[in-house]
Amino acid sequence: MEKNQKHRKITFYKNYFQDFFSQQNEKVKAKIVWTFDLVEDLPRVPESYLKHLDYTDGLYEIRVQLGSDIFRIFCFFDQGQLVVLANGFQKKTQKTPKKEIERALKIKAAYENER
Repeated sequence: MEKNQKHRKITFYKNYFQDFFSQQNEKVKAKIVWTFDLVEDLPRVPESYLKHLDYTDGLYEIRVQLGSDIFRIFCFFDQGQLVVLANGFQKKTQKTPKKEIERALKIKAAYENER
């Protein structure tokens, strides 16, 4: 396989992710970009970086960790290959906040309605 072959292409829906990204410091931004590259490049992405959320109808989270800071960026697959990023947030507790999941599901529904 050639070196530049990507297994996934990350695209963005509206400005949900960019709004979150723009609020982060340079180190966090660099780690997010590094993690995105990993998600695009690896044939099988470890769950520590991309995990399906149970009971969410196709919602996944990209997991970014920098020191003790943990960030989650919601995404979902479109036509098997395309990962579309919805919203992101900094994780402060063990469980992913329900309101963040609900927001991501609303964004996903809006995306699907527009398609």
